[in-house]
Amino acid sequence: MVNRLIKGSIVLVIIFIIALFAAFIYAYNEIKLDADKLIHYNPQTSSTILDAKGKRIAYIFKGKHRLYANYSEIPGYLIEALVAIEDTRFFEHDGVNPDAIIRAALKNFSAGRKVEGGSTLTQQLVKNTILTNERSYSRKIKEAILSMKIENELTKEEILERYLNEMFFGHGYYGVKTASRGYFRKELDKLTLKESAILAGLMKAPSTYAPTRNYEKSLNRADTILARMNKLGWINHDEYIDAVKETPKVYKDSLTQNIAPYVTDEVVRRLKKEFKDIKTGGYTIYTTIDMEQQKIARKALAYAHKKIVKRQRESLKKTTLNGAILAVENKTGNIKAMVGGVNYKKSAFNRATMMVRQPGSAFKPFIYQIALDMGYNPATELTDVARTFQYYSNGKRKIWRPKNYESDFVGFIKLREALVHSRNLATINLVTEIGVNRIFEKLKGLNLSHIPQDMSIALGNLGASPVKMAQIYSVFANGGDMLEPRLISKVVARNGAVIYKTQTKEINNFTTPPQAYLMTDILKDIVKRGTGRNARVKGIELAGKTGTTNKNVDAWFCGYSPSEEVIVWTGRDNNRPIGRGGTGGGASAPAFAYFMKRLYKLYPNMPRKFPRPQGVYNAVNGVRTGLYSDLSPLPTATKSETNPESDFDLF
Repeated sequence: MVNRLIKGSIVLVIIFIIALFAAFIYAYNEIKLDADKLIHYNPQTSSTILDAKGKRIAYIFKGKHRLYANYSEIPGYLIEALVAIEDTRFFEHDGVNPDAIIRAALKNFSAGRKVEGGSTLTQQLVKNTILTNERSYSRKIKEAILSMKIENELTKEEILERYLNEMFFGHGYYGVKTASRGYFRKELDKLTLKESAILAGLMKAPSTYAPTRNYEKSLNRADTILARMNKLGWINHDEYIDAVKETPKVYKDSLTQNIAPYVTDEVVRRLKKEFKDIKTGGYTIYTTIDMEQQKIARKALAYAHKKIVKRQRESLKKTTLNGAILAVENKTGNIKAMVGGVNYKKSAFNRATMMVRQPGSAFKPFIYQIALDMGYNPATELTDVARTFQYYSNGKRKIWRPKNYESDFVGFIKLREALVHSRNLATINLVTEIGVNRIFEKLKGLNLSHIPQDMSIALGNLGASPVKMAQIYSVFANGGDMLEPRLISKVVARNGAVIYKTQTKEINNFTTPPQAYLMTDILKDIVKRGTGRNARVKGIELAGKTGTTNKNVDAWFCGYSPSEEVIVWTGRDNNRPIGRGGTGGGASAPAFAYFMKRLYKLYPNMPRKFPRPQGVYNAVNGVRTGLYSDLSPLPTATKSETNPESDFDLF
């Protein structure tokens, strides 16, 4: 009877083992889809935005901030520290370590609570990426099966790479590269032994051991790991002592570490159509920005803003005054600095690229350039007299009586002086003389939308953003060729392949180098002695034009040096007047001067004088002096020379 029971029990055990084995084989095959998530591991990875010199501007991500690290990037010390404390036999087992499970079970039973886990690193990886934290035997069995399948499909190095990229390290950091850059501001290959031990110790309980929250606990945990490594013979005694003594500096940075938010937002805005996964694809985005210039631009805008706010007797905290500044390299069109507002936290709206406002007199140089290209010369005399225009709007007769900013007129005035002093009446009479339709056709080359086909074009009655003003001013700064401002140079995929690249885009040849130089020479006078005097910087030739719209609503300064152009706008988002001193020369030119002065201090070898191109001549002939070209000869005689008393009816 006893023998029969024993035999029956043995048969049942055998049947149970066979059934268990069959269930195991069935489950092993059924979980293939689950295992694929780790076998073909492709986690959401943060993208990085860099400046032109490779300096980080910001991280962008959606949900989890993770920077991917290949196994070859991970230092040996860090691998050894992790294996020493979490799974000493990692390189020996097949995904499950029975010895560790039995040892943990005995310790937990003896203590009456869980004091030790028996999971391998592979099991921990499976639990974190595929399964839940549910405590059940079925979940544990599935975890074990998945772990063995993963070990069968991947190398140990591949498993460790996935583990160290998947795990949470506290402070919002996912992945070891993210944690290394975040906590220590270091690349992985620059980590010390102690820093490696700190990171290895974090994964067990990130909130408990995060060095930004519990520095001493993180050090104690690291020292425990170092002691374990020393005991195993993986580091010697001297290495152990030196590492224990070390107290690494820990940083508490923001997750994005965004040091140029207006630039970052603009990069995302421009690329999100091309790359739907721009925040999760792990791209490296190279921009044309120079972060040193970006810092100068931010300070320049703040300087000018504070100055005009003080003049209005407003509070810096409550004022509605705002501004934007954009710096672009003349020859390449590369945007070197972009600040879309005085306070990103208050307003993320990028006024440098998204705002459309009237440029006012800052647009006049294009009218005058057309005149020069038609044979006018800087010494040609224009008529600065009052005129009355009649037109009809919605069937009603309207009268327009434009006037100069100074509310006077001088009769005859040279073209150069008319632009230097921004004389509205002279400009309007010039437009009348040339013809609105003729000017309109030529202005089409600027690629501006909604150019008015009437006399209001003389006073800049159209809409443009600072980046668009930078584009059209490249006509003067770049010797006649208009370039589209470029912000993004290339995008590199996680595997290192360049998948998007841009080149300098020349839109058209609006004029020729000699003709553009004639305009530059006039714009230099605007800075020296005209409306742009506040833009002067000693020792540097600068050219530019102020722009102020009706009632001082918009204040512009658009200018350039031999190397770089800078566009500055000041105004209120609600389109209310700036107030006293709210002109292009008073509100925006100071920011231009601030920027240029410090730009040339930063790069002292930049050219300081505009080179004169071939085809521009200088003449001295009695009262007729100045520059001329083959297309713009000096006038043979002027009305003021033959008859100083103007015969125009000024009334």
